[in-house]
Amino acid sequence: MLKIFSRPNIDGFAKELAAELAKSFPPSVANEPKRKVSPHRLTKILENTLEKARSFSTQHKLGVIGKAKLGNGFRWELKELGYNEAFIEVATEGVIVYVTRGDKPDSKKA
Repeated sequence: MLKIFSRPNIDGFAKELAAELAKSFPPSVANEPKRKVSPHRLTKILENTLEKARSFSTQHKLGVIGKAKLGNGFRWELKELGYNEAFIEVATEGVIVYVTRGDKPDSKKA
C-alpha cells in the first residue's frame, strides 16, 4: 500500500546521472574544441548514462510526467555543470528517447 504513495526521487537521480556523466566526460573536455575524445569512447560514455536512465525509468515505472521530469532535470543539471548547449541537447534527447521506449533502442520489433 505504501508503494503506491512513495515516489522515486527523480530530481535526485537526474542530478546523480549528470554528475556521473561529468566524471567520465567533464564539461571542460566537452566544451573545448581542441580536446578531442574519440567518438567510440564518447558513444560508450553516453550509452552507459542513457542505459542508467532507462533502467531507472523501468524500475520505478515512470509515467509520461515522470519521464519528462527526468529529462528536464537532467538538462538543468548539465547546464548547471557548465556543458555547452549543443551537448546538452544531444544528451537530453538521448535520455528522452531511452526512457520513452519500452525496449532498448537497438532492438528491433517485427
